[in-house]
Amino acid sequence: MTYTRAIGIGSGKIVRLIVRALALSRINPNVLTFLGLVVNIVAAWMLAIGRFRTAAVVIIFAGLFDMVDGRVARETNQVTRFGGFFDSVLDRYSDLALLMGLLVYYGTINRPLYVVLTAIVMAASVMISYTRTRAEHIVPTCKVGFLERPERIVLLIIGALFDRMAPVLWVIAVLGTITVIHRMVFTWQETRRLEDAQLRSEPAAGAAESKPLSARVTRA
Repeated sequence: MTYTRAIGIGSGKIVRLIVRALALSRINPNVLTFLGLVVNIVAAWMLAIGRFRTAAVVIIFAGLFDMVDGRVARETNQVTRFGGFFDSVLDRYSDLALLMGLLVYYGTINRPLYVVLTAIVMAASVMISYTRTRAEHIVPTCKVGFLERPERIVLLIIGALFDRMAPVLWVIAVLGTITVIHRMVFTWQETRRLEDAQLRSEPAAGAAESKPLSARVTRA
């Protein structure tokens, strides 16, 4: 057994124990989701005052709430439509809170270029989520693109832990924008495919309706 596999198995057991304990407490999963946001706001404050390594640890702790809220909901049969909506909305607030912390930090140390870069990352983070949500109103699914929320959070943790936040922001800005463009292109391709399929089916349906009744009756 490799070290990484052993770590994965050990971590999984710890998470299951935490989920079981929370399920026994009958805590509402939405409370866990809200606590995750509160912890991320604390991390944002740490980023704003330049305590990046402390912020990284706090973000990891916040991720624990993000990991267990859905599992606790399933364990306690409290899965609801609103719960999924609430989780998604608070995830967006958590992401933006962390980036706002970086905005404050770069503004405080007078680095206007990185203020703009962080703003671009904020826009990309929102648009990655928005393009998928909007696309799935008109196509069945739009899960394409590399830089989803877990990848962005991991990159922020790496940047904070190793004090390499500026390069990480460049990576998120570039890959985030590529992800948005990828989803736009994918949605355009899917809508064209669906529209072409609809156009092909309409003449066929019209031809079938125009046939005489005798021609459409089959023998038993």
